[in-house]
Amino acid sequence: MLVAAAVCPCPPLLVPEVAGGAAPEMDAARAACYDAVGVLAAARPDQLYVIGPAEQPGRGPHPQGARGSFAGFGVPLEVSLGKGEPAKRELPPSLTVGAWLLERTDWTGCPVEGLGIGEPLARSRCVETGRELAAAADRVALLVMGDGSNCRTLKAPGYFDDRAAAFDAQAARALGTADTTALLSLDEELAYELKAAGRSSWQTLAGAAEGTGLAGRLLYDDAPYGVGYMVASWS
Repeated sequence: MLVAAAVCPCPPLLVPEVAGGAAPEMDAARAACYDAVGVLAAARPDQLYVIGPAEQPGRGPHPQGARGSFAGFGVPLEVSLGKGEPAKRELPPSLTVGAWLLERTDWTGCPVEGLGIGEPLARSRCVETGRELAAAADRVALLVMGDGSNCRTLKAPGYFDDRAAAFDAQAARALGTADTTALLSLDEELAYELKAAGRSSWQTLAGAAEGTGLAGRLLYDDAPYGVGYMVASWS
């Protein structure tokens, strides 16, 4: 059963070494992520899953010990998803950021595994996947990586779309109140058009949280680079 969840954005710019001189712009988001991960540890789960958007070949399960690298972003920094034997497949970027967060918060709790989720995954399949994760142990926690729309400003990577702010506001409200119905009502096609790399992960969380009665708290909601970044904790 799901006992806690942390929702964090997954831009590599969250990592100070990658952001370089722009690192202070993400200080508030980074601090909120640390707080959210702390809630996971306090829940004393038996199993932690780090889930996040992934392209092929990064989709699917990633075992404890799987490694990810920020070398593609110009930084010779490598992280590991918990302690274990290195896996053949490298973690996708979203799970690499998740693994970095766990390392920075000295995660020493339960076993941890990763799951890369295709952003086009249908809502019904997201729910099914979430239910499977929640049933994997008596006390399951999720670290849910994903971004909101990519179109909040003219300088955003996806350029400006006047629908983006409303979409992000809807997602932030749902995440901040642990409203699974509202999360599942997020429009798949609109999320795709707005390049929101969190919809499938959030709806997987909704499936995992069905009937748990968890309460949510929104810790951060902003778009410093024209991309919607949200941090929330559920417990």
